Amino acid sequence: MKVLIVGSGGREHAIAWKVAQSPKVDKIYCAPGNAGIEEFAECVPIQAMEFDKLVAFAKEQAIDLTVVGMDDPLVDGIVDAFEAEGLRVFGPRKNAAILEGSKAFSKDLMKKYNIPTAAYETFTDASAALAYLEKADFPIVLKADGLALGKGVLICNTPEEAKDGVKTIMEDKKFGTAGNTMVVEEFMTGREVSVLSYVDGKTIKTMTSAQDHKRAGDGDTGLNTGGMGTFSPSPFYTEEVDAFCKKYIYQATVDAMAAEGREFKGIIFFGLMLTEKGPRVLEYNARFGDPEAQVVLPRMKTDIIDVFEACIDGTLDQIDLQFEDNAAVCVVLASDGYPVKYDKGFVIRGLDKFKDKDGYYVFHAGSKRTEEGIVTNGGRVLGVTAKGKDLKEARANAYAAVEWIDFENKYYRHDIGKAIDEA
Repeated sequence: MKVLIVGSGGREHAIAWKVAQSPKVDKIYCAPGNAGIEEFAECVPIQAMEFDKLVAFAKEQAIDLTVVGMDDPLVDGIVDAFEAEGLRVFGPRKNAAILEGSKAFSKDLMKKYNIPTAAYETFTDASAALAYLEKADFPIVLKADGLALGKGVLICNTPEEAKDGVKTIMEDKKFGTAGNTMVVEEFMTGREVSVLSYVDGKTIKTMTSAQDHKRAGDGDTGLNTGGMGTFSPSPFYTEEVDAFCKKYIYQATVDAMAAEGREFKGIIFFGLMLTEKGPRVLEYNARFGDPEAQVVLPRMKTDIIDVFEACIDGTLDQIDLQFEDNAAVCVVLASDGYPVKYDKGFVIRGLDKFKDKDGYYVFHAGSKRTEEGIVTNGGRVLGVTAKGKDLKEARANAYAAVEWIDFENKYYRHDIGKAIDEA
């Protein structure tokens, strides 16, 4: 098979790495890719939103399967564009990717089908939102409706913070058109858990659990980011929690989308909050998480090509999805100043130390090959992942491997997975 992967981050590197393990695959392309993905794939200079060029490339190269890693092209209808030309592609169509593309849509869906989530209200007018917030309980959560690189969520502890938040999202348009509509949501407390799943329109099979660390600083301080690290599995995701979610959240979501005429095929990423009243949905994503993919895929035993094809063909019920009985931790190495302002172009040293080391991986998020070598090319630069027999061993291994890498203005959190010490 010839496979095309669309994207350029750590998630796409993890997907390429996993696809390369399939005996069914002879050739991998990635558009546009990055310096790490080059190890497994031929990178082509086509951007993820250039649908016409991607479709033309897939036809010219007789691509057998295209895998879309990123949210923007999915929400904008890349799958529809490929299917219109008779091309096989893994991911939800535009009318299903709205599950991530509009928080207002997903909240309304959960309300209609009694899927547990936080209480909320939706606003398209800033003055109406401000009037509502005058009577609201705090803390409270403000969410830009559309895609905002994982950063469009503001937790407001006071009315003053909430007023500033409305201005940021709806008036100043910090997140662009994503802020034309805003969701105001009840603040929930508890443990956050990420559960990724494969879906074929009717059947859903969940992957192993994980937990992301969104804030830039140690102790969950600082600004929201695209993710500073993850661990898998979550010790807080018990068999009891899993049973509840399977009954009231996972299958219910798939069935709800089908009932709405929005058959979902691809990945549903469930962001959950384990509250005192039980699990609640924080948000849906319509693709692999980043950096959740970097800890989940290294633990996956099943051939990913078989799973992708089963999702497309509606035969997921025939797949025995298996994961290793171990753990993985990913620590993101970022550029100091991320997610606001940072410099790029610094040479990365130590990448060769991961070669032939079983259970240690370095996934590139923002890197570029130059005459000087591989250099930093983004806010999140690398995801250093390590496995272990349990979470504590995996965490120790990951932080040991972090020291193998060096580049100017290297920054990372020192407490990824610290919650596991409390489990």
